Amino acid sequence: MKHNAYIAGVGMTQFGKHLDRGLKSLTTEAIIQALKDAGLEAKDLEAAYMANAAAGVIVGQVCVPGEVALRDIGIGHIPVINIENACASASTAFNQACTMITCGLYDVVLATGAEKLFHQDKLKTFSVFTGAVDVENLTVVEQQIMQRAKNAGMDNDMDGAGAKRSIFMDIYASMALEHMSKYGTTQAQFAAVSAKNAYHGSLNPRAQYREQLTVEQVLAAPEIIYPLTLPMCSPIGDGAAAVILVSERKARQMGLVAPVKVASSVLRSGWDTIEGDASIAQTCAQEAYEAAGIGPQDLSCIELHDASAPSELIYYEQLGLCGEGEGGRFIEEGHSKLGGKVPVNTSGGLLRKGHPIGATGIAQIVELTEQLQGRADNRQVEGANVAMAENGGGYINGDAAAIVVSILTK
Repeated sequence: MKHNAYIAGVGMTQFGKHLDRGLKSLTTEAIIQALKDAGLEAKDLEAAYMANAAAGVIVGQVCVPGEVALRDIGIGHIPVINIENACASASTAFNQACTMITCGLYDVVLATGAEKLFHQDKLKTFSVFTGAVDVENLTVVEQQIMQRAKNAGMDNDMDGAGAKRSIFMDIYASMALEHMSKYGTTQAQFAAVSAKNAYHGSLNPRAQYREQLTVEQVLAAPEIIYPLTLPMCSPIGDGAAAVILVSERKARQMGLVAPVKVASSVLRSGWDTIEGDASIAQTCAQEAYEAAGIGPQDLSCIELHDASAPSELIYYEQLGLCGEGEGGRFIEEGHSKLGGKVPVNTSGGLLRKGHPIGATGIAQIVELTEQLQGRADNRQVEGANVAMAENGGGYINGDAAAIVVSILTK
């Protein structure tokens, strides 16, 4: 869908392990930053879209997480919409907030994503991810994962899935094996994604992990499930991000100097595909390109859903950055690194910036807004003027359950 909303301000906490802080504390920090960045006050907000995926499991806050966080800083009266859509929760909140402004219903809307995932009982944390598949058909899900690996000529030992690791690492491992079998992609090429994002993350003061890694170090790290080593898997984390969206009329009234326009934002759920169907990511990307009137060749930078290193490499192809099966060569030739053809995940991505799942989608928007406004310091993409955010969540029948693709312009 073509949109007509503008980003007036952004805010974000550092992502990481915040055992000493509650969900409300993280949420309000990001909101206060975004309001200050926009030069607006809480009383200016007309509606709020509040994203979270795991509070009910991790902290026990169900039903009204958005309302309690906002009331903590004196915000009430306005409509508050709580959004849960797996790892795409925050981007869904962003999409809906943009839609309401585009439709002319509001002039100033807050979109926030927040999450706490660290818990003394790791089984609680892993259960959040297990809950992002069809739990009534969990055996079928496991069979599909193992069959995918078997088709690639490998056995996928799912012992420990959901107990010692997120079940999504098994999903990503099977996707990686399939790509390796079909296109000759190597484990070292997947490792190159992690090494590249480690370099980008080292430049981001809000990233969860900031040490640089070589391809060799990534390959030598402990194995989670072949071909994934630890740095090829996004970590669990806590954090929050927020964005203030305004209408064109409000942007003019405020006299915004460097507003970022939301050119398009597409939200879709998955479907039961048949052979030859485009994936949900390909479909969303194509619709977003068409609505914005651009193509992949026009992108200056991208934040995409690298929940695993293979995910990023496969998305290069699905977003049209390179041809099918060419993702391995794309990363090896440095096209997605700062200084390359189209830098990807300059924030460090989910792999290094971190992945508090309910906050991730808006954290991507924060990074891209700062890139388009020339505020990204030593990770700035020169001449950035068009950016894309891709954020997916859940898994049903071989593909994501939901994906949001948004295009921002300077």
